[in-house]
Amino acid sequence: MTIQTHTPAEVPAKNSTAATTNTTATLDADGPALSAPALNKGKDGRGATTVADGVVAKIAGIAIQEIPGVHALGGGAARAIGNLREKVGQKDLTQGVSVEVGQTQVAVDVTLVVEYPHPLQEVADNARDAVYNAIEDLVGMEVTEVNITITDIHVPSEDADIDDAGREPRVA
Repeated sequence: MTIQTHTPAEVPAKNSTAATTNTTATLDADGPALSAPALNKGKDGRGATTVADGVVAKIAGIAIQEIPGVHALGGGAARAIGNLREKVGQKDLTQGVSVEVGQTQVAVDVTLVVEYPHPLQEVADNARDAVYNAIEDLVGMEVTEVNITITDIHVPSEDADIDDAGREPRVA
């Protein structure tokens, strides 16, 4: 039976400077490192974490859907396909969200439809803030930019017109 006497934080990482003595970075004449070994993979040097683009896009999509004034994500074709997916029980939380994930930074592009009469710029700013906060808090990566494209405005009477199609006509 093995008894652990140290917590993982107390044990020096195998790649840390305390355990490695011959680790040096070669410097250019201007100062930036030409080749520096990765000393710390993760916070404590015990391994690296990779977050897939789809996970970051899903987190951004969930954060945006909670913003007042956001009716839907994606352009016309994406919404039509999304409606079909929802009818079979598969909601696409990444619809209308595109991300580029680097080593430490993320860039996000969002396409959305705003409900009338919400102020467009206010909805876009709130959506941008929500994406920044969600990705930085949950993923732990820096967000470099969040570009919002508003492709349409949802007018509540449009839904009422569709419902009226099933009623009898008022004139003969």
